[in-house]
Amino acid sequence: MKPRRALLALCLACVASDARAQAPTPQRVDLSAFDALVAKAARDWRVPGLAIAVVKDDSLVFAKGYGVLEVGKPAPATAHSRFAIGSTTKAMTTAALAMLVDEGRLRWDDRVIDYLPEFRLYDPWVTRELTIRDVLTHRSGLPGVDLLWMRGDLTNAEMITRLRTVRPASSFRSSWEYNNVVYTIAGAIVAKVSGMPWEQFVRTRIFGPLQMRESLTLVADLPGQSDVATPHALSRDTVRVVPVRSTDGVAAAGSVWSSVSDMSRWMRFMLDSGRVGTTRLITPATFSEIVAPQIRAPKEEYPALRLARPNTFSYALGWFVQDYHGETVWMHTGSIDGMSAIIGLMPDRRLGVYVLANLDHAELRHALMYQVFDLYTGAAPRDWSAELRALFEGARGRPAMSATGQAPPAPSVPSLPLERYVGTYADSTYGEVVVSLADGALSARFGPREFGRLDAGPYDTFRPHTPTATLGGAPLTFVPDGAGGVASLRVFGVTFARIRTK
Repeated sequence: MKPRRALLALCLACVASDARAQAPTPQRVDLSAFDALVAKAARDWRVPGLAIAVVKDDSLVFAKGYGVLEVGKPAPATAHSRFAIGSTTKAMTTAALAMLVDEGRLRWDDRVIDYLPEFRLYDPWVTRELTIRDVLTHRSGLPGVDLLWMRGDLTNAEMITRLRTVRPASSFRSSWEYNNVVYTIAGAIVAKVSGMPWEQFVRTRIFGPLQMRESLTLVADLPGQSDVATPHALSRDTVRVVPVRSTDGVAAAGSVWSSVSDMSRWMRFMLDSGRVGTTRLITPATFSEIVAPQIRAPKEEYPALRLARPNTFSYALGWFVQDYHGETVWMHTGSIDGMSAIIGLMPDRRLGVYVLANLDHAELRHALMYQVFDLYTGAAPRDWSAELRALFEGARGRPAMSATGQAPPAPSVPSLPLERYVGTYADSTYGEVVVSLADGALSARFGPREFGRLDAGPYDTFRPHTPTATLGGAPLTFVPDGAGGVASLRVFGVTFARIRTK
């Protein structure tokens, strides 16, 4: 090496050494203070039970549970308690496909129809061109169709079949449209190519090698298990227990239940680019494809981004990719009735955080993720929990207003006799809503789900007298036909045409 180049190399090495010396290390991070911060934040956000794990440089440096598994009961939440991980399951589905890519059994840009010949969408051209990559990046153009799995009585195959009646919300590959049912196509391809059901593949090829012994692939596996968190939701300013909702119909999109202890193993696997110890489960080239940004995602997806202010926010194969203080972050959330999850990884620092909570949309999860990032990057001290609470409470604090800027009108009597609303209303994708009359009050049922008794409101809108755990308090609006009857019913943003009276 020439003297001038040697001097330059020495100077660069000194700069790098100084940078490493100034960067925080796990030993310098005050995890006892962080422990106290998490405990206080969980109380402030009224989260019944929460668990968090932090990994750094292939080591689990922090894992702890807070609160209880169920309100009113003493069993504590621990690092080994099982919670629903929701849509953070999607990355496992992607990993399963990556293994099949490495085996030469499929390619990311293979067409779906080549593996599932019966597959059809509304647009014949999109049917022919939709690829595995399109499925994994939510760029099919189809809108969310969660009502299909929320019914609770349709199989994954039946839901995929019903996609052929769904009109696109945008042009193919032009925008990001989150769709859980479309994502389950990936699980169907795993099964078709590997010869084993998606859940068996994940247990055998991922949970086994990673020694994730506290993880379950299906909600159906929960009965009889110990140390399982109970879902909760905030209703009328009270934290209440809600039923466990099965997501097994869309298993590949979000059915796994796990603990932060087990998910710390998953984080270390991802931070080591698909390797467990010296065993590589995914090749470097294939792993790089998983986390490469594919399509811009809307920053409005997460209010916390207003505070984090990333320059970029994209979606890869089952992962959101953003920047934070100049560093790459791979992250994803999971939200199922009464349960919340988040995973956040800083690959360049080999830093990861995973949060599970048994409260519906407990957005404290974002605050804790960024708090961990700040601890290990030397960012200026910031109370993420307080800032995020202020953001959400400000949004919730606005009074409900109508389109004219006035307070909503008081409840009124229906425009038609109640018996005129009775009947069956149908949609080609979602099925039927049946409206009945008994004891002077209307009631409704969507598939197997009951709305219960309906209370009349203004403009032929009725609301469930008691919001249900599965359907909530969604309003049902009847549309008159102009001849003294009812033409249709609108609920969940879907118009159900009247097909017959009772």
